[in-house]
Amino acid sequence: MSDYMVRAMAADAQIRAFAATTRELVEEMRQIHNTSPVVTAALGRLLTGSVMMGSMLKGEEDLLTIQVKGDGPLQGMTVTADGEGNVKGYANEPQVILPANAAGKLDVGGAVGNGYLSVIKDMGLKEPYIGQTALQTGEIADDLTYYFVTSEQVPSSVGLGVLMERDNTVKQAGGFILQLMPFATEEVIRTLEDNLSKFSSVTAALDAGNTPEQMLQMLLGNLDVQVTDTMGVRYACNCSKERVHRAIVSIGKKDIQEMIEEGKEVEVNCHFCNKRYSFSVDELEKMLD
Repeated sequence: MSDYMVRAMAADAQIRAFAATTRELVEEMRQIHNTSPVVTAALGRLLTGSVMMGSMLKGEEDLLTIQVKGDGPLQGMTVTADGEGNVKGYANEPQVILPANAAGKLDVGGAVGNGYLSVIKDMGLKEPYIGQTALQTGEIADDLTYYFVTSEQVPSSVGLGVLMERDNTVKQAGGFILQLMPFATEEVIRTLEDNLSKFSSVTAALDAGNTPEQMLQMLLGNLDVQVTDTMGVRYACNCSKERVHRAIVSIGKKDIQEMIEEGKEVEVNCHFCNKRYSFSVDELEKMLD
């Protein structure tokens, strides 16, 4: 089954809900960046959360960037998503190896450490919106939950998971976001809290063969779920030689002149997809013109 996400409402629009299966895009990321299992889990969770949050953007050109900076060995991650289901990202240290945590699971929190999470929304205004919160556990889902509550004042529950095969490929990946609207009743809130307490995990639900729609049904129970939209999601990088060309031009004539004087071909590597773009001395000279 290809990766996709669903958007839904429940309890007469008192709850806004998102759920996604993202195994293919997380596996593609793993292959591109050759990430270790714990980094695959960390970055895979952030990619999944970001692609769902990206679908909340209103404008076609709007972009969401989430940065995690921590004092753990992973150091940090950066992910960018749009409103069309496209997402990309990278980890500062993709090869981190850590022993399992006390629960016998990949120690994502230990890899990330203490630090902060920044959410940057570029919506075509003069200045982008930037919200920043302290990391709560480094496990990503808890940190996004805290961000929604403190920066956007939206009571939310975020669940994210990545399950690895024994050969370190991705077996399952996905997540959900549930958000309470301001007019949610106490009865609806109690029902949702009760359902969440009974829900095992995202990866357990997906590994049992459940779809995103069925996962939402498990989470929302009898709260009258109505799926409003289904969207394909994918790992996609929009880099190109033309975009890199413009980036080099933007650094200014002095720096370009220094590159030319070195007499060597310049190679630029894209952080998100690892594509390499080369520019000859002749091409650099044309940039000066």
